[in-house]
Amino acid sequence: MAEITAPPSIAALPGRLRRFAESDLLYSFRRSPVTVVAAAVAFIVVASALLAPLIAPHDPYDLASLSLLDATDPPAWLADGNWSYPLGTDNQGRDVLSTILYGTRLSLAVGVSAVILSMLLGVTLGLIAGWRGGWIDTVIMRVADVQLSFPAILIALLIDGVARTMLPRDAQNEITIYVLILAIALSYWVHFARTVRGSTMVERNKEYIQAARVIGVRPARIVVGHLLPNVIGPVLVIGTINLATAILTEATLSFLGVGLPPTQPSLGTLIRVGNDYLLSGDWWISIFPGIVLALLILSVNLLGDWLRDAFNPKLR
Repeated sequence: MAEITAPPSIAALPGRLRRFAESDLLYSFRRSPVTVVAAAVAFIVVASALLAPLIAPHDPYDLASLSLLDATDPPAWLADGNWSYPLGTDNQGRDVLSTILYGTRLSLAVGVSAVILSMLLGVTLGLIAGWRGGWIDTVIMRVADVQLSFPAILIALLIDGVARTMLPRDAQNEITIYVLILAIALSYWVHFARTVRGSTMVERNKEYIQAARVIGVRPARIVVGHLLPNVIGPVLVIGTINLATAILTEATLSFLGVGLPPTQPSLGTLIRVGNDYLLSGDWWISIFPGIVLALLILSVNLLGDWLRDAFNPKLR
């Protein structure tokens, strides 16, 4: 039987790149057209947000360039439209396209920061609960169970409200984004903690962990060096899915008026501002940010679903 060899383009790659190109993960990615399209959409949205200072037609933070005479101008292809503002302007005369680019950047910053913080907290507590067991495990899991009985948006609203009442009024606008990140992170750590705890309880009784204990490896080194790499796969899947949820939570809080202020136009803030002008016919102020938000969340969710299936050995 003839030996199956890699294509010349892959065979010419260096060792690590070649192993990645021949991996099951990349193979399943190429075999899923929906995932490829979702990745392309997510890349375009994220790249546009990161490059906002370079590609945005205007700077929405430059108050000197704003004029109320340009407020609520329609998109350029409609009557009375102006190609200086391709997607029209909002109630303050800001270019909608530019505010979407900067707003997406802000929404992504809040979502990514909140997911990283919740991941660090959840993974740490999950490892401690799964490794130590006993009353520590009981306390952590009972707190998680209580928090799971409430919707995450209510937890975020509660934490955000408590933080705002404890902070000086003058400093609230300056640290609103940090309060919002903390509120969202404390709402989603439970998913990471429960998953990591379950995986840790399975892994801690395996032979390689017992061997490490026998030769005298310290528990902290066993947890970080041996357990953590073997439980990180599901964490990446949950993190990807929670990223979309965190972005949506930020948009919901901003839409309700308890998130980012109008001076920091996230996607949720733009939709809330535009919602006040829908009945007057100025639909573009909220519709275009809503479309971008929907595309971003849908693409990230699809990538999360693909990662979940790719890391599931039963589906291979």
